[in-house]
Amino acid sequence: MAASELPLGRLLGLATDDCAAALAGRVSPITIAAAPSRMQTRCIVQALKRIRHVPSGHAFYDASHVQQACASHSHQEIDMSKVWFITGAGRGIGARIAQAALAVGDRVVATGRHVDQLSEAYAAYGERVLCLPLDVAREQDAASAVEVAQSRFGAIDVLVNNAGYGQLGLFEEVASAEVERQFQTNVFGLMHVTRAVLPVMRKQRRGHIMSLSSVGGFMGFEASSIYCAAKFAVEGFSESLALEVAPFNIKVTVIEPGFFRTDFLDQRSVQYGTRKVAEYAEVSNHSRSTYEDYNHQQPGDPVKLGRVVVELAAMPEPPLHFLAGTDALGYASGAFERRRKEMDQHAQLSVTTDGAF
Repeated sequence: MAASELPLGRLLGLATDDCAAALAGRVSPITIAAAPSRMQTRCIVQALKRIRHVPSGHAFYDASHVQQACASHSHQEIDMSKVWFITGAGRGIGARIAQAALAVGDRVVATGRHVDQLSEAYAAYGERVLCLPLDVAREQDAASAVEVAQSRFGAIDVLVNNAGYGQLGLFEEVASAEVERQFQTNVFGLMHVTRAVLPVMRKQRRGHIMSLSSVGGFMGFEASSIYCAAKFAVEGFSESLALEVAPFNIKVTVIEPGFFRTDFLDQRSVQYGTRKVAEYAEVSNHSRSTYEDYNHQQPGDPVKLGRVVVELAAMPEPPLHFLAGTDALGYASGAFERRRKEMDQHAQLSVTTDGAF
């Protein structure tokens, strides 16, 4: 198939979205009619990144045609792959996201508390994976890991805040120290890593922050009050952060999985409250046995979720909230409908609080 010529002036005269659309509408490989500058090359590359995910029926292109043209004119190599920084990449959903990103040719900074296990798990990927030790609860760990990652790959395109665990049990059964540990990891740890990555993304004027929340981030579950409180915090933080970083072309997505078949409910992962309250004994025992029986019976496939997360990262306008799983959709529909009915039921009383100043 003969290559069709795309005038450089035409390409660079368009906004980035239109530029991507113009490229996506072509029906043959592309060459560039004039030599692009370094800045112009970056514009072209950004446009190409935006058409890595295009609607069905549109042409999908191997970026090598434009990459080769740019390299021949500007004598610089353009790497179209993304750099992912993933916390909790040793197992579960974090590992599946890392594997999905690597499968499409991207590079991954895989972090976790046990770097030897990470190195063994990702040995086959060679230089495309950088394994780093990171306990998200320690702010300095996050800063150090990001510094090493940027030095190695020169950029961080996608941050996946995945590290965390479930603190289950009825509220009065969970000691204060256990509550603090849950928030230190699931909330403050997420903030530590985000704070470390944001200066990199601001300087790049691009990036995508994905944080793993839960259906427990928009509704409550019995014997999950502390876990849900932490996930609600992630949701509120992410919604506000999205507004703050939008001027820098940084996207934020909160992923709200239903129940996925991982080790989340294994004894080596999940934690239960250590306090005993006699009046709660029956409901507490029932809740715990329910969770234990559901372990590795969950309907969600983490491999498929990993692939979907890569799709989200390729979208030019990703969602702020993404529900993962049929069960998540059901939970959300029920929760939001209950809230709407409650709002409507008390609307007349709500407006009586307006001042007559």
